[in-house]
Amino acid sequence: MLLILVLIIIGMSVGALTGITGASGVVVVVPILTILGLSFQEAVGSSLLVDVITTAIVIYTYMKKKSASVTIALMMGLGAVLGAQIGARIAVSVDQLPLEILFIALAVIMGYHAFRRSYGKGGEVRRSFELKGNPALIIVFLLSIPVGVLTGTLGTSGGIMFLGIIMLIFPMSAQKMIGTATLAMMLSAISGVIGYAYFGRIDVLYAVIIGAVSFVSGYFFSILAHSIDERMIYRVLGSVFEIVAFIELLKITALMPVV
Repeated sequence: MLLILVLIIIGMSVGALTGITGASGVVVVVPILTILGLSFQEAVGSSLLVDVITTAIVIYTYMKKKSASVTIALMMGLGAVLGAQIGARIAVSVDQLPLEILFIALAVIMGYHAFRRSYGKGGEVRRSFELKGNPALIIVFLLSIPVGVLTGTLGTSGGIMFLGIIMLIFPMSAQKMIGTATLAMMLSAISGVIGYAYFGRIDVLYAVIIGAVSFVSGYFFSILAHSIDERMIYRVLGSVFEIVAFIELLKITALMPVV
């Protein structure tokens, strides 16, 4: 009963993260599933399946409100699909500890960028340069390949990183950025799931329970996202990333042999 309650809480958290910020639930799902006894690779594969389930309803909500660019999302998704297949093969053939260290580093970096965004003006979209047409689409495709590699190795479906790519190149509202990034994230996650399923590294039961809850909570939080102060969203997200990184660091430190 306690296990089911933990999985429900995870699902609610994932739905909130994805629905409001477009971020992957990996920073919540992976550490807790490893604590529950799954290997890091199994936790990553299960997290990707949760992302597929959650993003399905979140994308529906954003598309219904016309807050997504399908063309940009498809180009990012295609790049990530290519990278994810490479990453999944890397993940199942290397030691678990380096992957967990990379995961911690990624969570810290994502937290930093979330806090950095929270101190900008509400609704302001800042970018380094702006391109249009085919050159822009080619660039987002190429930038999305390494995002896919991270999907395959660390289980992050790239929501925050896709947001970064969009902010770098395209002028659009925060809501449309989140919708576009979430659609690209779903394509990336599907590719990652295929790779991990092939190697038998997914706990379907855990993923379905968490995904069912996040499906419902993601729907409500994606609606709520259109009325919440964007700065508050990213401060909460940044806090979650840093806390999870700290917990994961404590876990692997406790497991490392004392010399």
